[in-house]
Amino acid sequence: MYAIEEGKSFFSLKSKGDFSMYPEFMIAPFRAELTQLGVKECRTGEAVDAAVTNTDGTVMVIVNSVCGCAAGRARPGIALALQHSVKPESVVTVFAGADIEATERARKHFSGYAPSSPAVALLRNGKVVYMLERHQIENQEAPEIAQQLMAAFDKHCASVPVV
Repeated sequence: MYAIEEGKSFFSLKSKGDFSMYPEFMIAPFRAELTQLGVKECRTGEAVDAAVTNTDGTVMVIVNSVCGCAAGRARPGIALALQHSVKPESVVTVFAGADIEATERARKHFSGYAPSSPAVALLRNGKVVYMLERHQIENQEAPEIAQQLMAAFDKHCASVPVV
């Protein structure tokens, strides 16, 4: 058993009594894999809503995760895909198990899809136009994931869809 000292805890307590399942020092490198690519973190529900509603064009929302398929497949696939000449106007991320409120809010925008992490959604005008879920991620390697994302970018992010 451990004691919670003022300002220190294994868990990061949140404002509404929510807590992070993971200590920040553990997930910081996983966050950085995306933020170093220019992906913007959304750590609150309001930030997610703003990203989805204030983006002209297509926004990509990434649900990041600590799992192995996020580390070995999803994040590397996303990194490859973001080198493509056609990209979403905005790319944001939430971290499942850490950004509790933000992740829940992102999933509310994914109407018709079960909660999944990792996951990648493309939204246009607040509606999902493409979704890559965990069950699809865990059965593919990073280059295959990148190819699927780039095809989705061509279809949903180009001013004239690439056929």
